[in-house]
Amino acid sequence: MNTRTIRPHKRCRWPWLALATIALLLSTTVQAERIKDITSIAGIRSNQLVGYGLVVGLDGSGDKAPFTTQTFRNMMAEFGITLPGGTDPKLKNVAAVSVTADLPAFSKPGQRVDVTVASLGNAKSLRGGQLLFTPLKGADGNVYAIAQGNLVVGGLGVDGNDGSRITINVPSVGRIPNGASVEQAVPTNFARGDSLVFNLDQPDFTTARYMVDKINDLLGPGTAEALDATSIRVSAPRDTSQRVAYLSIIENLEIETGDERAKVIINSRTGTIVMGQHVRIEPVAVTHGSMTVTIQEDYNVTQPNALADGDTVVVPQTNINIEQGGDNRMFRFGPGVTLDDIIKAVNEIGAAPGDLMAILEAMKQAGALKAELIVI
Repeated sequence: MNTRTIRPHKRCRWPWLALATIALLLSTTVQAERIKDITSIAGIRSNQLVGYGLVVGLDGSGDKAPFTTQTFRNMMAEFGITLPGGTDPKLKNVAAVSVTADLPAFSKPGQRVDVTVASLGNAKSLRGGQLLFTPLKGADGNVYAIAQGNLVVGGLGVDGNDGSRITINVPSVGRIPNGASVEQAVPTNFARGDSLVFNLDQPDFTTARYMVDKINDLLGPGTAEALDATSIRVSAPRDTSQRVAYLSIIENLEIETGDERAKVIINSRTGTIVMGQHVRIEPVAVTHGSMTVTIQEDYNVTQPNALADGDTVVVPQTNINIEQGGDNRMFRFGPGVTLDDIIKAVNEIGAAPGDLMAILEAMKQAGALKAELIVI
């Protein structure tokens, strides 16, 4: 009998990819999060770009800043046009602007990104303007994109001859969809080394452990290891195409996430109060009074007698009235009180958001509120 040895294809250096894909399709997790939704890969991120340019074609709503005139002169000089010294071009349809953009990771030359344009001077509106050729630089000073195009402005401003003005939204800021062309790519460390690091959006030791266990159960022991509550290092193939398929499998894995810390968030400006599900209260008694203070200022006029030698005097009279609510009740929280119990008790006494803020702050100071109190 003739025998023949079948050797694996040279590109199949990671034979577990097919098995892992099948396991991924067959596995289901209830109430879980995909890894791609709760993590980011270290070193793979967007980069901020900024530039300075001119917007032209405005309908008399440009600015009169000195740097706008200087920039306009410099631009004219580049085209061989020299303005006489001391000449005021009286620019009414030109505005100096800042141009910003986010350059996504893996952007390649020739691709286009959106840009945001904002007035730097006292331009009233950028509506109807066109941005001229503007280089966009990164933090290293290199040019990564070139912006140019017509602005889309959502705001509107109208002036009247009597000085009145109506403004809708902000007319001095606009956007140019696909307004910048990428000129060079930003290098990344995606294809470097034998591993990649996943960073959790919300650091949590429990979630990190769940993620490590899930990856190791699917791809083999030692594939993933937690560096701390945020970072998980995962071994990865060196070949770029295999690394892409490998990461596609990992980022679509569903894992359970650890519960957040018990928190109570208070927005002092809007009166919004948000409580997490693990907020607990130790035994405590609470009462909250309501006091209304009314101050009324009256003015009495005192006049002298007809034959008296005196002056008319205005005498202020202040009336202060204090009312104390009489229907305030004390309520007691026992051990193991849940969030539902807190809401029910507060609703029974009809406490307003401001009253509830004061109650929660006092309970935190007393050590009865077992949660992190955050005021924003």
